Amino acid sequence: MGIRSGILAAILLAGALGWSDARPQVPPSAAEAARYGGFHAAAYKGDLQAIGKLATAGADVNARDRHGRTPLHVATFARQRAAIQALVKAGGDLHRLENDRYDCVTIAAVADDEETLRLLLSLGASARLVTSRYDGTALIAAAHLGHAGIVKQLVDAGAPLDHVNNLHWTAVIEAIVLGDGGPRHQESLRTLIRAGASLRLADRQGNTPLALARARGYREMVQILEEAAAR
Repeated sequence: MGIRSGILAAILLAGALGWSDARPQVPPSAAEAARYGGFHAAAYKGDLQAIGKLATAGADVNARDRHGRTPLHVATFARQRAAIQALVKAGGDLHRLENDRYDCVTIAAVADDEETLRLLLSLGASARLVTSRYDGTALIAAAHLGHAGIVKQLVDAGAPLDHVNNLHWTAVIEAIVLGDGGPRHQESLRTLIRAGASLRLADRQGNTPLALARARGYREMVQILEEAAAR
């Protein structure tokens, strides 16, 4: 098997198995939400009055549901931004991970929810956490999905540019191997390059980002990488 065919086989296998930090997350189902009580129910509904009463009564603002979600995870999934603010004021921990090891920042990043991410970061959430079963980051997940606005926010917030997940992929590599080569992935790649992300870190087989872009036939990404290397 040649280098090109080997790279493409690895990429296709990764996609088929759902590999990457952006694998489908598990928001509360309607049935789960109907069973919620306490802070979880208030977070899901955005009920600020209930959050205030529960906080005054000393209820556990970091309690977990059966999937390990805290009320802050639930509010992030539900895009209940006022509830997020109230929960943090009540002592909610923005850095906790649910059972699949996602934090609120990664949940918002995968959902391409720029407004909620902006709020979370302003409240003190970290863009630097190692999350997911792939030991990745929110930035890797966003780069994979081509969420260019999210990528910029995370870079500006100090996300680690060259973190290598347990698939041996960086944000730059995921933008290429799991992207579609289109404008959003191109812009994500440009943002990473402008921020100083390494273009020399290779995948487990030793393939550089440039080799991977060539193997995918992504001419625009090849040009971006070649121009960056020439500078």
